[in-house]
Amino acid sequence: MRGRKDREIEKYKNTCLYVEVKDNNIEKALAQFKKRVKNSGLLVELHEKEFYERPSIKRRRRKKMGKLRNKRFN
Repeated sequence: MRGRKDREIEKYKNTCLYVEVKDNNIEKALAQFKKRVKNSGLLVELHEKEFYERPSIKRRRRKKMGKLRNKRFN
C-alpha cells in the first residue's frame, strides 16, 4: 500500500516539473531539472509575458519566425 507522500508525488508529476533526487546526488538532480526547464519552454513563455506586446507586433514577429523556420528546413 502506498503512503500519502507517494500519492502526492504522483499527483504533481503530471502537472509540474518534477525531479527526484537519488542517492543524495543534488548536482545531478539540478542538472536534470535545468534540462527539463529548458526543454519545456517555460523560460521562453516567461520572457514573452514579461512585457505587453501589441498584437500587430506579435503577428510580425511570428511571421518572421515562420520564415526563418522554413528557410532553415528547406
